[in-house]
Amino acid sequence: MSSKRLIYICLGVVFTAFSMTGCKTPSLMEKTVDRSVPDQFGEQDDTTNVGEQNWKAYFNDDHLVNLIDTALSRNQELNIMLQEIAIAQYEIGARKGEYLPSVDLKAGSGVEKKARYTPEGASEATTDIEPGREMPEPVPDFQFGAIASWEVDIWHELRNAKESAVKEYLATQEGKNFVMTQIIAEIANSYYELLALDNQLQILNQNIEIQSNALKIVKLQKQASRVTELAVRKFEAEVLYTKSLKFKIQQSIVETENKINYLLGRYPQPIERSSQNIIDIVPDNVESGIPSQLLNNRPDIKEAELKLAAAKLDIKVAKANFYPSLDISAGIGLQAFNPSYLVQAPESMLFNVAGDLMAPLINRKAIKAYYYTANAKQIQAVYEYERTVLNAYIEVVNQLSNINNLKQSYELKAEQVQALNESIRIANDLFRSARADYMEVLLTQRDALESKFELVETKKEQMNAKVNIYQALGGGWN
Repeated sequence: MSSKRLIYICLGVVFTAFSMTGCKTPSLMEKTVDRSVPDQFGEQDDTTNVGEQNWKAYFNDDHLVNLIDTALSRNQELNIMLQEIAIAQYEIGARKGEYLPSVDLKAGSGVEKKARYTPEGASEATTDIEPGREMPEPVPDFQFGAIASWEVDIWHELRNAKESAVKEYLATQEGKNFVMTQIIAEIANSYYELLALDNQLQILNQNIEIQSNALKIVKLQKQASRVTELAVRKFEAEVLYTKSLKFKIQQSIVETENKINYLLGRYPQPIERSSQNIIDIVPDNVESGIPSQLLNNRPDIKEAELKLAAAKLDIKVAKANFYPSLDISAGIGLQAFNPSYLVQAPESMLFNVAGDLMAPLINRKAIKAYYYTANAKQIQAVYEYERTVLNAYIEVVNQLSNINNLKQSYELKAEQVQALNESIRIANDLFRSARADYMEVLLTQRDALESKFELVETKKEQMNAKVNIYQALGGGWN
């Protein structure tokens, strides 16, 4: 059999093997993403959306703006996310470098002695470098050169891997934006909680003054034998109970201030805040826009979308493992057993070029598992995207309903407070004229205090709803 025919037979066998192993890929279960959302939130169909408003314009309290501004530069969680972005950016560089040729410089030296009674050793023993000069024994070896290698990206496996890394990098950017919206909302909510606590402390002080005056009257009435010692003790107990509430509120103020300090990345210190009574703050009307705007405004939705795109590219990367791969390697350099001979070209020059074409044959089961895993992650990313969109829509609907209900609740509680304040005046007048029992006075004062606290709490919830709808609509990161 001629050598030419043998070469053709070998090439035929190789081609057949590649055809059998590299062309057929297993089928996958596919899941198409559902990007549809309802046309509107309730009855509103206007595209004006407060979520597109800059946070400095949305929060018009200078103290709150300064706190948020500090947090965005010092918050540890946000700074950790910035490092995640840097890591993802370096990953892009690493992926890009994989499909570019690599060149390494190599320099080395060594010494070798062949056994004399071997073909190589006997040959070297009888070889003259020059007439009358035998090969040195042992033989030194000095070399210097460059080695290049390149995996030819035939099926775009490496490029797809790089593109997947780009999508992951962009996803981390959106993740950072989402953390920003959370931090802004958390600081704003805590700030309004602090204003509410200040207001409640002020109400307590006013109520303590009212109760103390009532206690003085009861003591005078006891001296006039109009009431008993029991009434005096009851009024004293009520004053002491109200005073004890002050320390509970003061502790809540300290904890809320330190919660804000933690978000600002600093040790405990007083929080500068507005002296305005939170009751006097009137929340602005909220324009929610239309649901389709959430897809562009919400960072968590864009993050989920980018991760879905990366997962699709990962399937292509996994699929390329079924196909043959081509590796090219080359080297050029100088080699001699004496350093002085390295400059004597072309005798000291060496080079090589090689190409390897490889296709999977035995380990296809592992490749299939990798392929199926990538597909399962892609389907998981589809569900995650749909879940994120659904959650965003529900959050907006809940907050819009909350804003409407809180508005009506606040109006009723304000009327309740007004009625109870009037009841205190009436109860005191009736008590002085002995037409009301002291217990009626005490219960009316306690009811009035509780209703004022509830009014402040409702106002705080209104302000929190203003913050939460802004976050739900995707505001805060732009």
